[in-house]
Amino acid sequence: MYNVVSLFCGCGGADMGTVGGFVFNKKKYKKHPCKLVFSCDIDQKAIDTYKANFNSDEVICGDVCDLPSENVPPCDILTGGFPCQSFSTVNPTKDPFDDRANLYKQMVRIVSAKQPKVFVAENVKGFMTLHKGEIFRKVIKAFEDAGYKVYAKLINAADYGVPQKRERVIMVGIRNDIFQKNGDYSFPQPTNEGKWVPLSVAVPELAIENQRYYFSEKAVQGMKNAKNNMKRGLAQNLDEPCLTVTSHLAKVSLNSRDPVLLVDPAKELYRRFTPREAARIQSFPDSFEFAGSEACAYRQIGNAIPPVMFWHITNSIINYLQKD
Repeated sequence: MYNVVSLFCGCGGADMGTVGGFVFNKKKYKKHPCKLVFSCDIDQKAIDTYKANFNSDEVICGDVCDLPSENVPPCDILTGGFPCQSFSTVNPTKDPFDDRANLYKQMVRIVSAKQPKVFVAENVKGFMTLHKGEIFRKVIKAFEDAGYKVYAKLINAADYGVPQKRERVIMVGIRNDIFQKNGDYSFPQPTNEGKWVPLSVAVPELAIENQRYYFSEKAVQGMKNAKNNMKRGLAQNLDEPCLTVTSHLAKVSLNSRDPVLLVDPAKELYRRFTPREAARIQSFPDSFEFAGSEACAYRQIGNAIPPVMFWHITNSIINYLQKD
């Protein structure tokens, strides 16, 4: 059994993939020999959801900057999707060197102190290229200096059976002594490349009775009157994976980059996704419960790591560690 520490755990998307033992799109994702021994996030609502779905030995709501490394138990695997807003190419006005961008240092600090066999870090696509790759190289070197051989790859969740085009940078660090014994690590081979799972898996029916998910006539007119250069009305094709869902789903606009559904072209009826549909787009099983309001659920879902994608990453790590 591998003991796992989860930093920046959010509502638990990565951890669902880590432990496994769930069903998505009629497929069973087997349990992994992994035990959650410590989980931490600053968002209390996300922690409430986490506690409703996981049996981690210790779950902390708090700022990782205030977390003494001696309070973190020994572990074999350490995971963390450190906050990514500062690295996003969607909003280039964000300061890539603000306090949130430096949160990777907290993960490096704890990895350095606890020396897990493997760590896994996740971030947005822009993290690799922002400032001509300067930030990315800086982070990789920090983990290397902590004693790890680091592998990084841009992974599209759709290539692994998630009904969403979601590209994320995944970094896997192998402790140097493990690397010297087991050799190079390889990322999992795509299971669905060229045969992506369609959005219809998450949205079986376009029309729903609950009117609160529909956009008003005023919102539709606002979209039609918007400048031609604006991203707007990104209605999704149910036969293809969805565009990336974000934490803005609770207040998604027709004049935004967020995906929406066109229920009736003739009547110009648009609606947002329901929380359960959004969760399915992220590959959460229907058994996963979200605590708090719908707005809280949307934010947690949009910030999450797709469980199915992370299941494949964890599976490849387990296979690597079991080489000997």
